[in-house]
Amino acid sequence: MNKEEILERSRKENKNQDIYEKEVIIQGNRYACIAVGVLATIFFVIQIFTGGDMNYRLYAVVFSMPMAEFWIKYIRMYKKHELLVAICYTVMVLIFSAVHIYGLVSASQIL
Repeated sequence: MNKEEILERSRKENKNQDIYEKEVIIQGNRYACIAVGVLATIFFVIQIFTGGDMNYRLYAVVFSMPMAEFWIKYIRMYKKHELLVAICYTVMVLIFSAVHIYGLVSASQIL
């Protein structure tokens, strides 16, 4: 097998996508999740100190990003660690969503 055949086979396997570019995108997604979490935490803390109510919907949205990432990783790789983390994130999203929805329902009954 010569160099051209190897390159052609690699292109077919990777569907003409650059492996380095894929790694950069994956790393960018990880840092994006971290940045969203940090920013949400800053907003959450500022909201608490300024006397605002607890904004649980913000964390429901924030935790949904890594939740989806870990579910996809588990579905494709079948690793127990990915499943455990996906379940933990799912539980957090459900809890934050439930608390937020409960707050909305409670507030609407007061009016």
